[in-house]
Amino acid sequence: MRITKKRVWLYTLLFLLIPTIAWAQDESRSQTVFEAINDGFTWFVNNVIFGVLFWDAGTGYLFKSLFGIDMGIPLIVLWLIVGGIFFTFRMGFINIRAFRHAVDVVRGKYDDPNDSGEVSHFQALATALSATVGLGNIAGVAIAVSVGGPGAVFWMTVGGFFGMSSKFVECTLGQKYRVINPDGTISGGPMRYLSEGLKRMNYPIFGRVLAIAFSFFCIFAALGGANMFQANQSFGAVSRVFPFLPNWLYGAVLATLVGLVIIGGVRRIGQVAGTIVPLMCILYVVASLFILLSNFTAIPGAFGVIISQAFQPEAIEGGILGVIIQGFRRSAFSNEAGLGSAAIAHSAARTDEPIREGIVALLEPFIDTIVVCNMTALVIVITGAYNNPEYEQLRATGAGAELTAAAFGSSISWFPIILAIAVFFFAFSTMISWSYYGERCWDYLTGGQGLIIYKILFLMATFMGAIVAPGPVIDFSDGMLLGMAFPNLLGVYFLCPQVARDLKDYMARYNYN
Repeated sequence: MRITKKRVWLYTLLFLLIPTIAWAQDESRSQTVFEAINDGFTWFVNNVIFGVLFWDAGTGYLFKSLFGIDMGIPLIVLWLIVGGIFFTFRMGFINIRAFRHAVDVVRGKYDDPNDSGEVSHFQALATALSATVGLGNIAGVAIAVSVGGPGAVFWMTVGGFFGMSSKFVECTLGQKYRVINPDGTISGGPMRYLSEGLKRMNYPIFGRVLAIAFSFFCIFAALGGANMFQANQSFGAVSRVFPFLPNWLYGAVLATLVGLVIIGGVRRIGQVAGTIVPLMCILYVVASLFILLSNFTAIPGAFGVIISQAFQPEAIEGGILGVIIQGFRRSAFSNEAGLGSAAIAHSAARTDEPIREGIVALLEPFIDTIVVCNMTALVIVITGAYNNPEYEQLRATGAGAELTAAAFGSSISWFPIILAIAVFFFAFSTMISWSYYGERCWDYLTGGQGLIIYKILFLMATFMGAIVAPGPVIDFSDGMLLGMAFPNLLGVYFLCPQVARDLKDYMARYNYN
């Protein structure tokens, strides 16, 4: 049976390549088709996604009346900010007091191979990190700096700090309400704790509605922000090194490689992510440190620019409010705190202590946003790429990965080649992890029926992401990813007291031991 499924997948991948070969043979036709796809996608994003998901809830009128600022806070951004702050205080600053314990757990100090689950604590963390550490750190930071100035990075960091608490709560719930199937596979995440958790609180219909809404958002987020955005931005970085590479061919190759991995499910994804993510993180961090140490004397000044423009931005639309919005928006896109996505990966970890896995999860925003994003930002500021007129076109078009590559290349001439490789693998690891997220939500909605349809759609979105313009892809990605936070956080507020009680019990036992 397994061999038959693999054959079906291989035939499917070959089938998906047929249109790309045909289009490649007729350049004029391919250009017309790609332009039509891009125009239709742009219209959908501008008229549907932003009109609904980024409504400012009347804050634009309020701020203009009170402060003369012609800009409002999108409801979704405000929703994430309030959630992160609330959970941080409600859990007694768990993001600080449990940090050392989280490191011990990841090191394997508390691993028990007899615990139920499919992957280790480290593999669960690597899988979740592979979905966050990537182009959000490379391209997303550059986009934040381009739109909101260097000051946006400060607010990204603040968002990451509070996001650690959001990650803790949602990933604890993911473990607490996970379902262990008869074959040993795990199904967990917001769709499970929203439906089952609220059902136990006598809100069955409310929980079911939230779970269905989350699942729809997550599936489209998997297709968009976790797939199309990755293919789009990674092609920008790779094409800068290999300008002769056509976008359709890149998309076809990437779709084929992704398809070959996601056949194996979460175990295969965890193994691949556990290998790729640490290597790519080390490579990227070493390169960043090389540039930062080579310009050691410029680091204080770069921090000064970031902090000063966080509160006194220059020539940024919306002033300080515009900088805050961009910072929190890109922070959420980078570390996904409050969206509930990471709870799907952490629910598969081998443990009988839900709180313990939640504590592991709080490391993600720290690594992703507070460490890696700030390294990228410092390189962009120190090299002057953020305000260099030579890169104005890259900033205007939202080509974040290319802007970061230009910043690194200005100090290490050959590094764009290495960065292109890193970007490719970062994008690849993010896509395979998110394919699992979307798969679990598809499974929840359909009862496991038609899973091949979802996987084919996922691979088609990979190809499509490589050929459409960056701007609409970025907006669509933000809309779908951030939209997940509405049903997720609403349900988590109701379930939060359960986590607080479990945390008190766990910490009492941990301190005793």
